[in-house]
Amino acid sequence: MTRTMRLILTPLAFAAFVLAPAAFVPARADEPPIALKQAPGLDAVEGNCAACHSLDYIQTNSPFLSPAAWDAEVKKMINAFGAPIAPDDAKAITDYLVKNYGS
Repeated sequence: MTRTMRLILTPLAFAAFVLAPAAFVPARADEPPIALKQAPGLDAVEGNCAACHSLDYIQTNSPFLSPAAWDAEVKKMINAFGAPIAPDDAKAITDYLVKNYGS
């Protein structure tokens, strides 16, 4: 290895060693965690939906989604995004969302 290459690679290696761990520190907002309504089906929602995305989406979308729209959202997660949700859980999730967050 030439001296020039060492002068270039040494700082790069050092930067990668020092800065790389910072890339793996999760970002944290100063917001309280979302608490969904306690009701039948909550366990299916937490066990399935939170595996792929934040549960914040439920409360964020609730003013806009009708029962038919919640049903379509659950089906989209399964059919378009490949969420491995069992049929019984899908029904429990849809029922929970419609009863507690439907418009």
